[in-house]
Amino acid sequence: MTSFRRRGLLLLIAAACLSAMPGSAQTASSDASPPSILVSRQLANRAHLTIGEVVTLATNQAGTSGRSFKVAGIYEPTPDPMRFTVERLEARLHLADLVGLIADPADPGTTDAVDAINIRLVNPADAEHFADELSARVPGLDVRSTSRPPDGDPFQVLDRFHLAISLVTVAGSTAFLLALMIIRAEERRETVGAMRLLGISRRSLLLEVAVEGVLIASAGAVFGALMAFGAEGIVNRVFQARYDTTLVFVRITRSIALRSLAIAVPLGVGVGIGASWTLLRRNILSLVGR
Repeated sequence: MTSFRRRGLLLLIAAACLSAMPGSAQTASSDASPPSILVSRQLANRAHLTIGEVVTLATNQAGTSGRSFKVAGIYEPTPDPMRFTVERLEARLHLADLVGLIADPADPGTTDAVDAINIRLVNPADAEHFADELSARVPGLDVRSTSRPPDGDPFQVLDRFHLAISLVTVAGSTAFLLALMIIRAEERRETVGAMRLLGISRRSLLLEVAVEGVLIASAGAVFGALMAFGAEGIVNRVFQARYDTTLVFVRITRSIALRSLAIAVPLGVGVGIGASWTLLRRNILSLVGR
């Protein structure tokens, strides 16, 4: 069990508010230079730290039993959608340095105890088998997968919520668009009647309406996609500055734009033909007001 706990794995110590850097267990350096650490950009800005500066880290607010470390670099924390509202005041230490920092001299067992270990498997599909085997070998050990199942993933719930909102929006927009097209068709009643008197067939008029609908719907879809692409950068910059993170909040991909185009064009053509058909099926004399 001791050798298993001393492997170079990511060590999470909530009480110390620090995360360990993966690597082999290392002994303290014999020279006078303090061990090196990495600090997050947010922590460096808050504490006004620079590379090469010597700082003191401790596990309590009083700062007792603290140790000196040298800032070797400043890193940008990996964006986490679950923690984007939390200020990332973090530091990364070598495993041996972290153990020495949190160890209690009065309790030798603290140098060989951890709260949690993250393990990354070569084949993620073996996670369930690995958890069962490790639980059987070490009774009382809680082994859980860090990946969320689809049923319990909050982002899956959010995706379904967005889908429901989009369906309601499209349905309401379709009804509004149909009403506008019917009003527009009524305004062209006399023009359509004149064309019918000239011998133009209903099929030709419906074809003209379909072509017109394709052009208008395509132009509207392209305009909407361009506006979405333009707003993408503005939204990301505003919220990234608000929460001091590099997390991308909005991303308009090519598949999203093509999907919008595939929905908008048939919908616009169908609504246009449906509104015009109620007009074209009337008697010619009623169209010209006779």
